[in-house]
Amino acid sequence: MSNHVRVRYAPSPTGHLHIGGARTALFDYLFARHEGGKFIIRFEDTDQTRHVETGVDNQLDGLRWLGVDWDESVDIGGPYAPYRQMERLELYQPYVQQLIQDGNAYYCYCSEEDLETERAAQEAQGEMPSYSGKCRHLTVDQIEAYRAENRKPTIRFRVTENQTISFTDRIREHVEFESNGIGDFIIVRPDGIPTYNFAVILDDHLMDITHVIRGEEHLSNTPRQIMLYEALGFAIPQFAHLSLILNQDRKKMSKRDESIMQFIEQYRDQGYLPEAVLNFIVLLGWSPGGEEEIFTKEQLIEQFNMDRLSKSPAVFDTEKLKWMSNQYIKKADPARIAVLAIPHLQKAGLLPVELDDETRTWATELVALYQEQLNYAAEIVELTSLFFKDSLEYDEEANQELAGDHVPVVLDSFRRQVEAAPIYTPEAIGVMLKHVQAETGFKGKLLFMSIRIALTGQMHGRDLNRTLYLLGKDTVLNRLQVRAL
Repeated sequence: MSNHVRVRYAPSPTGHLHIGGARTALFDYLFARHEGGKFIIRFEDTDQTRHVETGVDNQLDGLRWLGVDWDESVDIGGPYAPYRQMERLELYQPYVQQLIQDGNAYYCYCSEEDLETERAAQEAQGEMPSYSGKCRHLTVDQIEAYRAENRKPTIRFRVTENQTISFTDRIREHVEFESNGIGDFIIVRPDGIPTYNFAVILDDHLMDITHVIRGEEHLSNTPRQIMLYEALGFAIPQFAHLSLILNQDRKKMSKRDESIMQFIEQYRDQGYLPEAVLNFIVLLGWSPGGEEEIFTKEQLIEQFNMDRLSKSPAVFDTEKLKWMSNQYIKKADPARIAVLAIPHLQKAGLLPVELDDETRTWATELVALYQEQLNYAAEIVELTSLFFKDSLEYDEEANQELAGDHVPVVLDSFRRQVEAAPIYTPEAIGVMLKHVQAETGFKGKLLFMSIRIALTGQMHGRDLNRTLYLLGKDTVLNRLQVRAL
């Protein structure tokens, strides 16, 4: 194994890119780029029962959207290809034979029924279920008899009893396990396909992986993998097992948890900016060390250090994500936000599918008016609903404000100003409002809130001049007419 950093993200292609997987990939990526190393993506697809045809593309598309790039994978190749386990099966065979020849592995002919009976007996005795090793010492005659029955064997790794397996984890420091109770575990299934624990160490060795950064759920796999590394004489990579991600109730986040969006694709479809999502995910279990929370990808690469990865679980705070996303949206190019937001207005049926130049310009200005309020682009539909209503509804507080004796006076004066206006722009509207103030003597809240509530149904809102301009002269006059009736 070289001293050069090589890390990998190795998902199963079982669907969309999950938040937990994205975080693992991001930590791998940032570490590799910080260290000047290589970031590899490979796919562990030996479990064909869970294989999803579009799983590979979904994973890669999600990472591309986040702004992640890689040095080797199925799409660009590399010196250690292929990058799918099912295309690497021939590479594993010599190592299977080596383990058998050295006495570190053996054929097991136990049927599933045999194993279930054994597990039930152990549980009845209050014991932790593990394989008893009954096929460890089969004679040649017994093996021949099983073969004559056409039994398809598994291959099991022979676990040494009374052994302490220890390693140093970059996050959890010293970790150790006892071999007793693990039991001889399967490394090759009856169909000849290796299990995860076997294939992963072969791929990591053959691809010269130096650091394995992965979720805490893999911690219990590590002793099995270390035993395999040692039996084959492989160098053991450095391990770093990431803390759990908890939901807002501080419970382990699962893919069935509906309290938060689970997949990167959902954030893309809702109109979050990818750099905001990347920034947020990186802070789930990693601390930069200061008070600052907003970072560019380049700043994260520069500052990323595995020593600042936390042992404690990270809490996925949706409100924190919205806040962070809003910080990015407020600073973004308005044209970019319009491109994200307008399709949501179209999907809601508020804008036509095909936009002419005039409508597109109007919609772009509408999005810009609300850009500072947006946490994600899909919110534009609710925020701008007042522009698409045929009639307004007023709540009790609004009705109380509109009940003042000054309101009809202000609205009538403003109506006459709008009707007589030769041009209708935000600047012209500002002049009209000054004329209303001079004519009626009302100013401040009595002037501006009366007009805002009457024409938008809202007590507060965005810049009044721009709001009235985007409502359009005809709509403003129609709503003033309705109020006068």
